[in-house]
Amino acid sequence: MLLAAIVASCNKTSLSKPTQSALSTGTISNASENGRASARDVYYDGKLFTVNMMELSDDAAEKIIESNTSANVIYASNDLDEPQDFNSVIDAIPTDGFNPLWLQKLIVFNPGFTPHQFFSDDEVLNAASGSNPEITLVNTGEIYRCSVIGPK
Repeated sequence: MLLAAIVASCNKTSLSKPTQSALSTGTISNASENGRASARDVYYDGKLFTVNMMELSDDAAEKIIESNTSANVIYASNDLDEPQDFNSVIDAIPTDGFNPLWLQKLIVFNPGFTPHQFFSDDEVLNAASGSNPEITLVNTGEIYRCSVIGPK
């Protein structure tokens, strides 16, 4: 009940089912559970933070996406089960609309653009917009429970 209230109170990002292209291209990982709860560095508004995350089951993620209207987003260069080419970017910390549930979106660089590190969610969203976007964001449908441990 408390979790439902917390999730309902956050208004960061509208949840939706994963994109069909994510499902058909196999970008959703069925990797081992090992290492999913490990700490990692992420960027938030140009600053490094350490987070601890654990992926929820596919059934739990589907129920959360169907029954909730918002979550935080973690933007990743690779599925979070895999080594990252770049540090992930988060769109909230505990003082800025934080919600413990995070929807993973993959950053895919479009042809003609050189992959690089992003440092904020605003940079990610700007790169995904316009008539010739630098990146495409792929909704994986994966939900993570993520705790911000502190600044790096």
